[in-house]
Amino acid sequence: MRRYLLLLLSLVLAPGLARAQGSLSGVVQDSVTHQPLAFASVFLANTTLGVTTTEQGTFVFKSVPAGSYDVVGSYVGYRLAKQPVTVGAAPQEVTLRLGPTANRLGEVVVRPNPHRADDYQKFVELFLGRSTFSAQCRIRNPDDVLVDFNADANELTASSYKFVQVDNQALGYRIKYYGLRFVTNFNQHVVSFYGQPVFEEMSGSARQQRRWTANRAKAYHGSLTHFLQSVRDGDLTAGGFLAQRLRIIPNRRFARADSLARQLRNERMGTVFSRADQDSLARWARVPQAFSMLYTRPRPLDSLRRVSADGQHVYLRFVDNLQVSYLREGPDPLYQLRTALPTNAPLPPSDRQVSQLILLEPEIEIQPNGQLTNPLGVFTDEYWGFEKMGEFLPVNYRPPAPAAAPSQPTP
Repeated sequence: MRRYLLLLLSLVLAPGLARAQGSLSGVVQDSVTHQPLAFASVFLANTTLGVTTTEQGTFVFKSVPAGSYDVVGSYVGYRLAKQPVTVGAAPQEVTLRLGPTANRLGEVVVRPNPHRADDYQKFVELFLGRSTFSAQCRIRNPDDVLVDFNADANELTASSYKFVQVDNQALGYRIKYYGLRFVTNFNQHVVSFYGQPVFEEMSGSARQQRRWTANRAKAYHGSLTHFLQSVRDGDLTAGGFLAQRLRIIPNRRFARADSLARQLRNERMGTVFSRADQDSLARWARVPQAFSMLYTRPRPLDSLRRVSADGQHVYLRFVDNLQVSYLREGPDPLYQLRTALPTNAPLPPSDRQVSQLILLEPEIEIQPNGQLTNPLGVFTDEYWGFEKMGEFLPVNYRPPAPAAAPSQPTP
């Protein structure tokens, strides 16, 4: 079973956005001298909330939705500093101490292994994605991205000593992705990246603003966050979702077929395969790694979640895997064209978005904003694995409320 599993490790530490607001203030200092750092950047990771310190190194977020965040401080010539905080009714104060880096302002950054163009292009495709919205994303500082390919491990990695700036013209966001750590292993078909991104809303004409508003809502509806919000709210039907049980059963014949294929390739290394060899390899390649069994009956809500006795906490939990279909919109036109599928796999349906959710822990709490307290506890596959930076929204995004139906005139 070939699949690309996407881990968006960046979507962490922003649960619990509620209507309550709180204040957050603090100071940014040099970790060695404890001197204040003037005009440093301070932001709440994965949100649009960011400020600049004063000449005294102080900062204030006057109104922050209640919840847990990573407060991140950035200053040229210093390493990032981050500190988790939980914002509530009481004012919060933090001190961020940034450690100096070896390279100071004005020095030349030496990169002994500059990436090759093809390695960088692979990174761009896997990081930004291949959707229609992803095609409207651009990395504005490619020279700041360090890409390396390990041929022995068949693994591509990328990082940045500053940040990676992504301009998303589809959603109207400028994203500065600090502390990027990107890894993809082509043997395991796994893509993962994490860091501390901050979002800035782009300015544009009224027409652009309307298009961005519509595209943001389109990116949200059917997303993992939208699904988790629907699970927490207790109504998948209202959200437009269908959840079904999916069992993955390992194929006992696969290990032998794979072993025979590897053995034949090693024996014939450097020689031409005979027709009989080619037939054998083709036959072994058709042996699936696993079988999937989909239960057509929709899963009841109580099989997907647990609600605490006081009703204040909701936990995601289920057995086997979960196939999630969003019934109100078909997939991106580029999904079928650019999704790597086995030759014998059926094409995905054109009238819905079908994703797979794999739970790696017994249960994970769903916070009021649709975020998981531990996003590392799930894998997403199929359509959710296809969507990447092109559909990346800040966690404080809220879709517009549906327009109210016009009232009927009184006779």
